[in-house]
Amino acid sequence: MEQYMPNWLKQRAELTPDRLAIKTGKEVLTFKQIHERVTLRARQLSYIGMKKNQHIGILMKNSIDMVETIYAVMSIGAVAVMLNTRLTEQELAWQVDDVEASYLICDRNLYDKVTAIHHMKILINEELKQVNPQGQTFVSFDEDFATNQVATIMYTSGTTGNPKGVMQTYGNHWSSAIGSALNLGLHAEDRWLLAVPLFHISGLSILMRSVIYGMGIVLLERFDAKNMNDAIMHEHVTIVSVVTTMLQQMLEKLDKQQYPPSFRCMLAGGGPVPKSILEECQTRRIPVYQTYGMTETASQIVTLSPEYSMKKLGSAGKPLFSCQIKIVKDGKECEAHEEGEIVVKGPNITRGYWKRKDATIKAIKDGWLHTGDQGYMDDEGFLYVLDRRSDLIISGGENIYPAEIEAILLSHPKVKDAGVIGVENQKWGQTPYGFVASYDEALSIQELLDYCKSRLAPYKVPTGITILKELPRNASNKLLRRKLKEQINQQGIKQ
Repeated sequence: MEQYMPNWLKQRAELTPDRLAIKTGKEVLTFKQIHERVTLRARQLSYIGMKKNQHIGILMKNSIDMVETIYAVMSIGAVAVMLNTRLTEQELAWQVDDVEASYLICDRNLYDKVTAIHHMKILINEELKQVNPQGQTFVSFDEDFATNQVATIMYTSGTTGNPKGVMQTYGNHWSSAIGSALNLGLHAEDRWLLAVPLFHISGLSILMRSVIYGMGIVLLERFDAKNMNDAIMHEHVTIVSVVTTMLQQMLEKLDKQQYPPSFRCMLAGGGPVPKSILEECQTRRIPVYQTYGMTETASQIVTLSPEYSMKKLGSAGKPLFSCQIKIVKDGKECEAHEEGEIVVKGPNITRGYWKRKDATIKAIKDGWLHTGDQGYMDDEGFLYVLDRRSDLIISGGENIYPAEIEAILLSHPKVKDAGVIGVENQKWGQTPYGFVASYDEALSIQELLDYCKSRLAPYKVPTGITILKELPRNASNKLLRRKLKEQINQQGIKQ
């Protein structure tokens, strides 16, 4: 029997109408005010012809307008398809065609990316705001949501082949929010700093938590280390979501300042945080809680509980409440400390991939999602994430995890960013090759190689390093290893 829950924003506006919902550099809105604006936008979308169950592409930058649009699409009962603003015209065209979108809503300054798409109606946000639906009939709003109803679709980064549309239900988002609250706790004064993209699960999940918890968010259009630090210092921010490169830049800009005691959680995802950075945060009394999740799990599914943050450095933690995790290899569950594939289970797991039945069956078996990530659990049940299975480097029969070498490179005081991939080698099959961005133009490749040799087993030392101005990352600051591989191919590097 299908279960339902009230429209989240509508109920939140009724429960705590005057509580802060969103704060930007220009506006401050309560939940009542944001609900009123969402109601108007939903009327505008309905007047134009948008209907329940349609797929609606959203191509917008972080803004209150984007927040209103997401909630308005959900209020109509349509599905919000979150589109990455960094995609090319061809990539966007492929995704909106694959997802069978009926409409696409975009910011004016992103319109050039979608002008070639002719099979759907494109609505420019700035023009949509001028639509006057008064006196016109429109479809009724959804007063409640079915837990198994698809709320959003996000396309995976597609490291191999075409990306897949991950269907995220209201039950997925709800379970993710509740699991996070039970793990991190929920304080009356909590305020979450949102600088990661709303089109990414890390950003959207914060928006969902905001309305479910009744918690205010400070919304930034994009990541900027100084602005992030200023918000923590002056905007009563208590929780921030980051990845390692963001955290590293924030520490650099922080200099000798200290975050206020009210700041209680630096939630770090996107891969293991190097020990050197964790130790610096310990010295500065910055509470870093590592986490592990993916688009298919509606954000985090494993987080390091506060009481273990010092004892289990490098661990992503234990599963959120109501979630399960295990490590498997060759179809069997692994023992403690034995490496294998991470598989997860819980109410926040996607119901599958849009129009990809085979991929869904392959990924989800008996309720367990096979992540493709490698890791192990210690004898106390704490998860340690090693790397994507597809990124694993096998050299002379030895498994080499790029994240381990990247952590060493990042610990060098002159290195700002680092990435490692495998390159072909006639003798060993593959060997690791490094890329770094540096704070110091005088940094030499030999200095880096010597640094690695003193800290890594010989077979893990990169056989070469290229110094770049910056490393390729997507909008959520995830390292794009395929771009590094393209550079290797262009240079014709073989060892």
